[in-house]
Amino acid sequence: MRALRYAEVEARAHDALLIPVIAWLPPGGDRGVPHPSEGYLRQVWRDMAWQRLREALIAVWGEVPGDPMVQPQVERGPAGWVLVSVACRPGDLLVLGAGRHGVLVRLGSRGASRYCLAHAQCPVLIVPPDALARETGHGRLAWLLWRRALTPARVVRDQHKPATKS
Repeated sequence: MRALRYAEVEARAHDALLIPVIAWLPPGGDRGVPHPSEGYLRQVWRDMAWQRLREALIAVWGEVPGDPMVQPQVERGPAGWVLVSVACRPGDLLVLGAGRHGVLVRLGSRGASRYCLAHAQCPVLIVPPDALARETGHGRLAWLLWRRALTPARVVRDQHKPATKS
């Protein structure tokens, strides 16, 4: 949301079109549903992506903007590829949210930011999350996963520890 707010400021300052984009893929990727109901399911997933985008716009502006200079877009495909495809002209500015940097998020990330930085034909601006989002992304679980090295010796040692009662 912080990136969306920043993009709005930049678009207004340069009297430019703002295109909030959300990319989506079917669960399991494009190979996930080779079935007769595929068309129906794809429409459901696309509608869900539109709903997520609407919710983000409402969270930022209190409504889905009716301004012709704001043109929300939902595209099917991997996030990095979609974003680079939409922001494809040298005069564009691609604004991305860095997102939360929790361990589990990093492990599951497919690197949309890295993809955009490597493939974009326009400047890319990555906006860090606000302080609250950073704090909620680094809970106790993340601390434990980062600071407790999993070594073969630790696994063997922990296998022989008796279970503790809560």
